Amino acid sequence: MFVVTQAHAESNPTEGTHSETGANGGEAHTSGVFPPFDSSTFASQLLWLAITFGLFYLLMSKVLVPRIGGILEHRRDRIAQDLDEANRLKEEADNAIAAYEQELADARKKASAIAETAREKAKTAAEAERASTEAELGVKMADAEKSIAAIKTKALADVDTIAEDAASDMVKHLLGGTVTKAEVAAAIRAASGK
Repeated sequence: MFVVTQAHAESNPTEGTHSETGANGGEAHTSGVFPPFDSSTFASQLLWLAITFGLFYLLMSKVLVPRIGGILEHRRDRIAQDLDEANRLKEEADNAIAAYEQELADARKKASAIAETAREKAKTAAEAERASTEAELGVKMADAEKSIAAIKTKALADVDTIAEDAASDMVKHLLGGTVTKAEVAAAIRAASGK
């Protein structure tokens, strides 16, 4: 406790200008200066600044910076692994796409070959069927022509007989008389120019 008394002020004339009274064992400044800006406390402030800075520096360098560095290194390693994995998967996907496209091209070639073979078989079968049908039609046409020729020959042979019968009936109905077959045959031959 620092109490300046009158006796003490007289024995020390430089301290007599202070009118400070200590209360509760501390000094009280009435000069009105903000304590951090008080020039009489600069030395202790600088000491505490150095101690605090040193402690913060040690805390940062020994604890926080290694942890942050470890986190950054871990993230960098993780990103590198992820990029490697992504590149590997991309290569696998590219290889799978190339294999798929190759198999698709092979399948298209096989399908084209199968279609061509089927087309050729169908064409050959159609040609054979057409030839068979034409042969059957040719046989039927020949038979029909023979039949027509036989019918025509028979009809032409019967024309004379039919004409004789018709002429004989007409003479009988129109003229009321009878004619012999020989007379009718001779008249038909004369009319037809035979």
